Amino acid sequence: MQLPYVYRVTKYDPVDRDERGHYTGTEDTVSDHGEVEAAYLRAVEAFAVEAGVDRLSVREPQVPSLAHFSVERPLDGLGLVGLFPAGLAGVYDGAEVPLAIGLALVRLMLRDSGVWCRLEAEGTFAVHVGWDQYLYIGSRRFCAEALTQTRALGLFPERLDASPYDMEANGEDVQRPGDEDFWARLRRAVAAGRAGLLEEMYLEGASRWHHLALDTIDTVRAGLAPRARLAVWPDLSSDVDAVLSALPAEGLVECVWQGKDGRIHSAVADEEAFPELTARISGADTKASAAMLLSVYAGERAPLLTAVMPDSDGVVRARWQAQAAPSDRD
Repeated sequence: MQLPYVYRVTKYDPVDRDERGHYTGTEDTVSDHGEVEAAYLRAVEAFAVEAGVDRLSVREPQVPSLAHFSVERPLDGLGLVGLFPAGLAGVYDGAEVPLAIGLALVRLMLRDSGVWCRLEAEGTFAVHVGWDQYLYIGSRRFCAEALTQTRALGLFPERLDASPYDMEANGEDVQRPGDEDFWARLRRAVAAGRAGLLEEMYLEGASRWHHLALDTIDTVRAGLAPRARLAVWPDLSSDVDAVLSALPAEGLVECVWQGKDGRIHSAVADEEAFPELTARISGADTKASAAMLLSVYAGERAPLLTAVMPDSDGVVRARWQAQAAPSDRD
């Protein structure tokens, strides 16, 4: 549902924009961690209170999957320690948080700490943080008092038709639920020796890997994060040397391996990092017992099965898509 009242709220005075709308003034594009940042948070709070919202849902949370390129210094746990009892593990699509925690998440996004999400109360209110201290607030109600307060804080609310960070679903994508049919198909694939690994994409940019056996499938299923995206893969190869020798001459690749402790690890690397990756996987103290290589490019990445976990009532409310497998397209 598109909200009728949407504003771009910034510290950038519209009089300092050129004919293309680009800001030409002297305001910095990073958070001051001080009065201006506080003004942003007070503006969000003012709109939320006037909209009658005291809780927000975390939607499509994401973290960096590769190097952190922020201008800000990376924070331990991406700044989530203390906000969520389980830290990063407590962040998932659909998690409801009180407004105070929502404001703390807005602060982290303004500081470009690495974590990002949409914050929304369905059909009522939304907060999206963009690049360079651009904040987008949407409401079902016209919030006259919040607009006045925002201007008094020294910020500039500008009316828009929609937030550029509204979720846009591709209608052609398959949204296969992780229902009983999916788990029955997965069980058959494991029994036939075709499947051996489950990739649980619990955040955008973060995955957990699970070894699959007929007697562990139910345990794996019970421990999955809400609304996680799932991809089923063949088992790892025990010929680790052959896997490492297949590293490409250049480009990105994901290596998945099982360590001496039995845990499954993964890393995305390019040719510059291949020597370090090889040393990590084949070292005497960390020698892997099995491994495989996966392409990171969508057109070349072909899992056996994919699905998105439904909510406890069986309804798929996640808006992000699992990567389509050939079986989904067929």
